[in-house]
Amino acid sequence: MKKTTGLSGGKTETLAKDINAFIGEAERFHDAAVKEFKRAVEEKDTVLLRDACEKAWNAVIQATNALFLKKNVPLAKSHWERRKRLEELEEKEPIIEKLGLLDRFSARDHHLHEQGFYEGILSLSTIKIELKKVRKYIEDIKSL
Repeated sequence: MKKTTGLSGGKTETLAKDINAFIGEAERFHDAAVKEFKRAVEEKDTVLLRDACEKAWNAVIQATNALFLKKNVPLAKSHWERRKRLEELEEKEPIIEKLGLLDRFSARDHHLHEQGFYEGILSLSTIKIELKKVRKYIEDIKSL
């Protein structure tokens, strides 16, 4: 089955390749966030900490995009649309609700995107915990 997602510059690729591309991006953003976090701690650089938070948040976005493709849901154009689509998936699929993906997405949005990146008010221990939670989110989506 072929589907165009826009991920590959307008070329049509197989759905599996697109899912894997989003998962790969999620993993790369997560790995970059971990590296940036370590560097930020070493250099005591708050800008790098904020950047690490935003990279981790982007990992969540990419993993969520992969989930949508796996579940044949159109890709969202905003965080609000992503929350709505996750809500709809929870209503249809008990495993999505059981995994709490909507709540986890919203929590990462709040902690990483809002408090970490925009406000710059997260502690180092909180960011470290959030990075682990992002990794788990990616792994749970991969397992579906």
